[in-house]
Amino acid sequence: MRYQKSKCWAVICVVFLARNAPGQPQLLDHTAPLELRGDVAAQMVEGIHRYLDRSTLASLESREKLWKRDYRSAELYGQSVAPNRDHLRTIIGAVDQRLPATDIRLEARTPEAPAIGSGSGYKIYAVRWPVFEGVDGEGVLLEPESRPVARIVAVPDADWPPEMLAGMVPGVDAGAQYARRLAENGCEVLIPVLIDRADTWSGIPGIRMTNQPHREWIYRMAYEVGRHIIGYEVQKVLAAVDWFTKRNEERSVPIGVVGYGEGGLIALYSAALDPRVEVTLVSGYFQERTGLWKEPIYRDLWGLLREFGDAELASLIAPRALVVEAARGVRISGPPPPTQERRGATPNGTLVDPPLDSVRAEVERARLHFTELHASQRLRLILSGDGRGLPGSEGALQAFVQLLGVRGTLRAPVALPEAAGRHVDPAGRLHRQFAQLVIYTQRLIQTSAARRVEFWSKADSSSPERWNQTTRFYRDYIWDEVIGRLPLPSLPANPRTRLIYDEPKFRGYEVMLDVWPDVFAYGILLVSKDLQPGERRPVVVCQHGLEGRASDVADPQADERYYRRFAVRLAEQGFVTYAPQNPYVGEDRFRLIQRKGHPVKLALFSFVLGQHQRTLEWLASLPFADPQRIGFYGLSYGGKTAVRVPPLLDGYALSICSADFNEWVWKTTSTDLAYSYMLTPEYDMLEFDFANVVNYSDLAKLMAPRPFMVERGHNDMVAPDEWVAYEYAKVRWFYDTRMRLPDHTAIEFFNGPHEINGKGTFEFLHRHLRWP
Repeated sequence: MRYQKSKCWAVICVVFLARNAPGQPQLLDHTAPLELRGDVAAQMVEGIHRYLDRSTLASLESREKLWKRDYRSAELYGQSVAPNRDHLRTIIGAVDQRLPATDIRLEARTPEAPAIGSGSGYKIYAVRWPVFEGVDGEGVLLEPESRPVARIVAVPDADWPPEMLAGMVPGVDAGAQYARRLAENGCEVLIPVLIDRADTWSGIPGIRMTNQPHREWIYRMAYEVGRHIIGYEVQKVLAAVDWFTKRNEERSVPIGVVGYGEGGLIALYSAALDPRVEVTLVSGYFQERTGLWKEPIYRDLWGLLREFGDAELASLIAPRALVVEAARGVRISGPPPPTQERRGATPNGTLVDPPLDSVRAEVERARLHFTELHASQRLRLILSGDGRGLPGSEGALQAFVQLLGVRGTLRAPVALPEAAGRHVDPAGRLHRQFAQLVIYTQRLIQTSAARRVEFWSKADSSSPERWNQTTRFYRDYIWDEVIGRLPLPSLPANPRTRLIYDEPKFRGYEVMLDVWPDVFAYGILLVSKDLQPGERRPVVVCQHGLEGRASDVADPQADERYYRRFAVRLAEQGFVTYAPQNPYVGEDRFRLIQRKGHPVKLALFSFVLGQHQRTLEWLASLPFADPQRIGFYGLSYGGKTAVRVPPLLDGYALSICSADFNEWVWKTTSTDLAYSYMLTPEYDMLEFDFANVVNYSDLAKLMAPRPFMVERGHNDMVAPDEWVAYEYAKVRWFYDTRMRLPDHTAIEFFNGPHEINGKGTFEFLHRHLRWP
C-alpha cells in the first residue's frame, strides 16, 4: 500500500476541476476555505516532529515537578528520592528479583591452576556469578595478592571483551586499561561481559538473519515485557555488588563502579539505583541527553526524559561521590551495514564524542544537588586531554581512588599481565551470555498471558454496565502507560474545507482541523447528495494503512486494489464517510516520531488519538451526521488503529479491524516464525510492557458492549489464520458468555490477501449503524 506520486497529481487535478465547477458549494457550511497545498501527510509528520522537539526541550524544566527532594540530611534526601529511584528501576526494566549472592564461580582451566593470567601484584581468573534463574554474569576477576583496598566493578564498552580492559589481549590502548591500573593499585576488580554490537546471532536461523546489533535484538523482545538490555546489564553489575557486599562481611572496604562508553551508561544507572556503590566514575558518556533519539535504539527508554537526564541520575547518586571524565566517546555510525542476507535493523542511531560544553552543562546541573547536600567536592569533572582523550586518564583514576579513601598517589603503570596458557573462548562466552538473555526474555513472553489475567482481575464482566464502569481504569492505564497520553486538544478546531469531488451520488471535501500547535487533523469527507433537511446519517470513518493517503480510500478514481475504494462504496450506499490521514507515512521519517516520542512517554498513537478526538468532536457537530452512529473501519495499520483508538474513545459506536488482528505479543516478539516483527525494520511496532498489560483480544473487549468485527483474508501474510482465530476466540467467548451479546461480534474469513473484502463488514455496518 505504497503511495504513488501519480495519484498525488491526480488528486491535484481533481481538486482544480472541482473547485472550478460552477454552481457547486466549494466548502462546507460554517468552515473557512482550506488553502494548504503540497503533500499534506508529509507536512503532518513534520508538524509532529516540531511538537516533539519542543516537548523534549520542555522536559528539562517540567521534570522537576516529579521530584520532592528534602535536602535537610542525607537520610531524608534518600527517602525523598526513593520514589524516583523506583521509577527509574521500572523505566530500565531492572525489576526482576536477583538470586541470592553466592561465592563467585571460577571458570578454572584446571583445579590446580585456576588463574588465566597474572600481573604485578594480582592474578586473573575467568569467573561467573548468578543473576537470575538461567542467567549469569561472566567476566574476569583481577584479584590482588594482598588484601584489597577497594572492590570495583569495571564495566567496559560493549565492544571490549574483559580481557582487553585487563591488558591481556590487544584492542584497547594501554592508557585506557583502567581495570588493570586499578588492580595494580591494590583494588579487587571484576570486569563483566556486555552484549556487543555485532549481529552474528541476531535472527532466526533457517528463516532469516538480520543486521540488528545483538543489543537491539534483545532490546526489541525485552521492551514488550517491560525489560531492557540496559536493565539486564545493570542487574549483572548489581549482582556483582551483592557478591562484594557478602565479601565485605569478612573485611569491609569501599565498593566502586567505573565504566566507559556503554559501560559508562551501565555504571551511571547502577550507581543511581544502588546506594551501596560509594564512588562512581563515568567516562565518555555523561552529557545532556536531549538528543537521545539520535542514539542507537538499544538506548531507547520509555518516559526517561520526563523525569531523568544524566544530571537527575547523578542526583540519585548524591551525596555519594561521582567522577565524570570528559573523554572521547565511542564512535559508531549505525548498525552493521545491511546485506542481501542480513537486514532489518533500525537504520538510525549514531554515537559521537560527547561535546565538552554539553558535558560541562550537565555536570553543573548535577552540582546544584551536591551543593544542597554540602557535598560539592564529591562531584568531580576531569578532562582527559582536551576532553577527547583516552578514558581512564591519570587524573580521573586518581580522583576515583582518592574518593574511595585510598591514600597516596597512583603507582606508575607497569608491564602488561601475562597469560597463563590458553585463554577462555570470548566468542563462546559472549554467545552464552546472549543466548541466556534471549531464553530468559522468551520465558517472560511465554508467561505474560498469566500476568495479563492477573492485571485484568478487577474488571467486572458480570454485565455490560459493570464492565463499562470497572474498565475505565484499564482504558486510562493503557492510554497513559502503554500508548502515552497527550493533553486534550488545545487549539480551537478552526475547520477548513474545500470541494474536491463532485460525483452523481455524493460530494467530497478535504477537511483540516487544528489540534495542538503544529499538529493538525486532515481527511476527506464524502457526503450524500440525497440528504433530506434535518436528516442525520451514520458515519463510517475509513482508515488507510501504512504509507497510505486519505485519497487511497476516498478518491472515486482510485485504483488501489487493497482498499477497493471502500469509503466511496459506502458513500454510494448512503453512509457519510470520512477518511482521516494518519501520520504513518514517510518510512523512517514517521518512525522517528517513535524515537523522539518514547523518551518523553509519547508515541505515534498518542498523536493519532488526539487527532481522532478532534475529528469525532467535529463530525458530531455536523448537522447531517448522527453522533451516536459513528463507526470505524481500518485496514492494515488502519486495523492497528481499530484496536487502539475506538476502544479508548467513547465516540465510536463500533470498530472493524481488517488485515491486522492477531496474537500481537507473538507477532512482535517471536524468535521462531517468519511472521515476526523481530525480523523487520518496523521498530515503530514496539510498545513498552505491552505483553504484561494487554493483547489484541483485551483491546477488542474494551469495545464491549459496542460491536467489534475482524476481517481476515486467508492469504494475508501478516499472520497465520491460526493466530488470528486463537486470539479472536477470546473475543467471541467474551461477547457471547459474559456480555450476552453474541450478535455484537463477528469474524469473516475470505479467500484473498491483505485487502478490504467489503462483504460481511458492510453488512455489519448496515446492521449495527442501523442503515438504512
